Amino acid sequence: MDQWTDPLHPRWERGLARYPDPCIEVLDRRFKKYLIGNTAVERLWTGARWAEGPVWFGDARCLLFSDIPNNRILRWDEVTGQMTTYRQPSNYSNGNTRDRQGRLVSCEHGTRRVTRTEYDGSLTVLVDNYQGKPLNAPNDVVVASDGAVWFTDPGYGILLNYEGYKAEPELPADVYRLDPVTGKASVVAGDFAKPNGLCFAKPNGLCFSPDERRLYIVDTGVTHDENAPSHIRVFEVVGGKRLKGGREFIDMKPGFADGVRCDREGNLWSSSGWGDREKNGVIALTPQGELIGRIHLPEPCANLCFGGRSKNRLFMAGSQSLYAVYLEAQGAQTP
Repeated sequence: MDQWTDPLHPRWERGLARYPDPCIEVLDRRFKKYLIGNTAVERLWTGARWAEGPVWFGDARCLLFSDIPNNRILRWDEVTGQMTTYRQPSNYSNGNTRDRQGRLVSCEHGTRRVTRTEYDGSLTVLVDNYQGKPLNAPNDVVVASDGAVWFTDPGYGILLNYEGYKAEPELPADVYRLDPVTGKASVVAGDFAKPNGLCFAKPNGLCFSPDERRLYIVDTGVTHDENAPSHIRVFEVVGGKRLKGGREFIDMKPGFADGVRCDREGNLWSSSGWGDREKNGVIALTPQGELIGRIHLPEPCANLCFGGRSKNRLFMAGSQSLYAVYLEAQGAQTP
């Protein structure tokens, strides 16, 4: 393997790339339609401890994302290319999204809640408990077209004093839906938290298919056991309010997935990393779960989102850096 085909080569430090970029790997000819020959994967910025939860604000031409251990939300400006601090402290925020009114919705590890940032910058607590018990540490969040807020609550933020505050969980690691009318939370997927020795399933990233008939949920086990779950599951959304099924969509072993997003054609784009350094980055899957392409990064990818003027720029939050690449795919989520 020469220096131009090795995604771990120091070309990242030099900022050089060859067209077409060898860091974009075609595994199936169906992936070629999404590629642009004279574009490359760009490292936009580095300096985070663990970057997560990217969300695009097209009206402001900026990207917000969390740097969890540094307890801050950062803001990357598309026009100037400058990185600034949007909020610090951020209560160890993790996943972010926008609601149908364009407001920021965030999962906070430190306060164990989901909040909404109002137009004036004030915070509204959407949920911080279930049946009188505190949430574990909400992780990732999406807002459906009816305004319902769906989020995962695995509890990573209370495992250590690094991305939150260490505490004992009082609830199972479940997936919730917050009703837009009543404001009440209900468990929509409660079969993740089943112990198997030292292995515990953990619902992580999630996203809807373009028609909202499917919900993809990443299952990332915290483990010292090679039998830990490391897959993406797909559920059928029934009546917009509950889930059915939950079959395995793809097994990510020996690595893990974290954040996921769909494009307008229903393909699933998933972060990838940990198990094999050659697989650090992002993978593209058809709606049938077939692996068709890979974007290599020099570090694990935690989460991703589509943005830019035409929603055809894929932003990738690596462990310590922010990356982007232009594609002929467009993001499905509208806010």
